[in-house]
Amino acid sequence: MRLHDLNFRHVLYFWTVVREGSVTAAAEALHVTQPTVSAQLRVLEDQLGTKLLRREGRGVVPTEAGTLVARYADEIFDLGRELIGAVKGYDEDHPLHVTVGIADVVPRLVAWHLLEPILALDELRIEVRVGHPDELLADLSIHKLDVVIADSPIGPGQHIRAFNHLLGRCPVAWYAAPAMAAKLREGFPRSLEGAPCLLPTRNTVLRRSLEHWFDTIDVQPLVRAEFEDSTFLKVFGNEGLGAFPAPAVIANDIVEQYDLEVVGIVPEVEERFYAISTERRLANPAVVALSRAARSDLFDEVS
Repeated sequence: MRLHDLNFRHVLYFWTVVREGSVTAAAEALHVTQPTVSAQLRVLEDQLGTKLLRREGRGVVPTEAGTLVARYADEIFDLGRELIGAVKGYDEDHPLHVTVGIADVVPRLVAWHLLEPILALDELRIEVRVGHPDELLADLSIHKLDVVIADSPIGPGQHIRAFNHLLGRCPVAWYAAPAMAAKLREGFPRSLEGAPCLLPTRNTVLRRSLEHWFDTIDVQPLVRAEFEDSTFLKVFGNEGLGAFPAPAVIANDIVEQYDLEVVGIVPEVEERFYAISTERRLANPAVVALSRAARSDLFDEVS
């Protein structure tokens, strides 16, 4: 059987029977006769070469093969609904609108580079909200946001239907004011033992990765301060109060804007950034542009 031989109307009838639990109920839902549904099911089973349904009580349930087909049908019709929504939301006579949520733990410079490509799109109106990831994901679930940019994927504990799209990953670098950087560069990373450091707070993915790395290399820095907002790391680092970690992908920006120097790069510690959406496949043109630019231009290595 070839793909163009598959009639998706047959799949729709089968999918409806599985959802409704009987041929009779499916016929009512589809506004067709029961013999029509039965005939379409027989054609689909003949094409696939296997039984898809079996009787159970007064209704029907999918066979093992039918369960597999039903899962694929779920994805097919989910994508169909996304397609309809995307087309309805597109209007050539009005500016494209996108609402982006940025998790507050994402460095502002990374966020800027992620958003920069879509700001170049003609007739785009962009709205950006910064907040706690849980609050942003809640807004995403009720379609107040088109996408959420975060430093970690949505986990199994989140009770919303959303999909993770990896934008990219990069190693972490350590930065410090020039005098401190010159001192710490020799013997790095062992030079961090007892050295004054500024770290992200313990509730962040980066801090957990750093703690594991410190244990692995048996180094204990002197933690002078902890910040949830990475901007404070750079400001306090500029004042010479300690070395701090940040994504290597924004090294040039940090060095130029804050008069700092790179102490060293740590390939063992990575930061990852995700676009989280309710779409299995990104459809909003602005979000698609953001994702493509991140993968091709901003990050060196993407899985």
